[in-house]
Amino acid sequence: PRLPSTGNRKKIMNRPPSDPIAPPDLRTDQAVRASELRYQQLETQLIGAQKMEVIGLLASGVAHDFNNILGVIMGYNDMIAAKLGPDSPLREYIEESRHAAERAAGLTRQLLIFGRKQTVQPAVLDLNDVVGKLDKMLRQLIDENIEMRIVPGECIGRVKADPGYVGQVVMNLVVNARDAMPLGGKLTIATSNVTLDENYVCAHRISAPAGDYIMLSVSDTGTGITDEVKKHLFEPLFTTKPLGKGTGLGLATCQIIALQFGGHIDVYSEVGKGTTFKIYFPRIAGVPEAVARLDQTSPLPRGTETLMVVEDEPALRQLACRLLMAQGYEVLPVGNGQEGLEVARNHQGAPIRLVITDVIMPLMDGKVMAERLKAADPDLTILYTSGYTDDAIIHHGVLTADVEFLPKPYTLATLAHKVRELLDKGKASRPKKAE
Repeated sequence: PRLPSTGNRKKIMNRPPSDPIAPPDLRTDQAVRASELRYQQLETQLIGAQKMEVIGLLASGVAHDFNNILGVIMGYNDMIAAKLGPDSPLREYIEESRHAAERAAGLTRQLLIFGRKQTVQPAVLDLNDVVGKLDKMLRQLIDENIEMRIVPGECIGRVKADPGYVGQVVMNLVVNARDAMPLGGKLTIATSNVTLDENYVCAHRISAPAGDYIMLSVSDTGTGITDEVKKHLFEPLFTTKPLGKGTGLGLATCQIIALQFGGHIDVYSEVGKGTTFKIYFPRIAGVPEAVARLDQTSPLPRGTETLMVVEDEPALRQLACRLLMAQGYEVLPVGNGQEGLEVARNHQGAPIRLVITDVIMPLMDGKVMAERLKAADPDLTILYTSGYTDDAIIHHGVLTADVEFLPKPYTLATLAHKVRELLDKGKASRPKKAE
């Protein structure tokens, strides 16, 4: 093609920067770079979401069978421990076995939290109280050469969160701090009131809004974290620990929990000097709610009522029946919902007061069976149990406010106390017969 005349070429070269024919200016370059950065951020978020989905599906697939197996292990451990004297040399072995089962149960629970497959039960909490109750257990997690201090903030506000989830965050961070101090050091857990303003939120790229928060911090004097590792710190399955020492779920789970309650997690670290993790929970007005804590060492409650245990896992069914019979109850063992209806229909003698049933079973699930049993006897109490993830239970219409539910794996003490609680509640609610 022919070139423009000399005069026209001068006009083109002298066009202002806003002219679309002119070369792109600096502002255009900045916009392109910002767009590319945003694309990279979205790509990273998508990859993270895909990893979460995969782990969630994995958790859903193994949780039921794994929790049933753990329930049997923990249950028989408890029964053996109850028969051992306080000075028995075997008690130490039983305790170690139980701790291993509890760690396995904790890993399953962490998988479910990470995959967002558990139902959150938030309550108004005082973080000082929550951390204080964890003190003894946390000291068992760390080595003797680590000095741990808990520094509760004065007059801190309240947060709304699940106490079990908060405990999971603290335990994960304490374990990380321990591993960062193989030669010993200092570990500090502190709480305080803080206010994050708009400038701080923008400067630190915090997803939570500006406002008032309660900060929970966990600091160590360990090896510290490099800038390169910081970039991947909260990625699912990322770990710098040796094979078999870390799952790569701890910090990712902490981040998910913080976000789930409208908060944020941040980290400050210097190589060779230590690390501080800060978790910000939104501060609210309210009175702390009492969180029941079961004394696992207290004598198990007893009773003489007739119960029915509906469980398709033979080993777990046998275990639950043995425990409850040992506490004086008459127990009817049942393998599925259809069999449960038949046993209830043909049962003679003292009326069945409580049915403990698994939710998802072959032939007929626990929900359908329970509804038919309740139609025949409105005074009957139902206690659902399951090792499946909560979204599967919700799908079966079980997890509602008026339903009693006991997740697996449960301890024998938890089952015994729950049974007695429901029987007493049902007895109080039934109208007294006229004499």
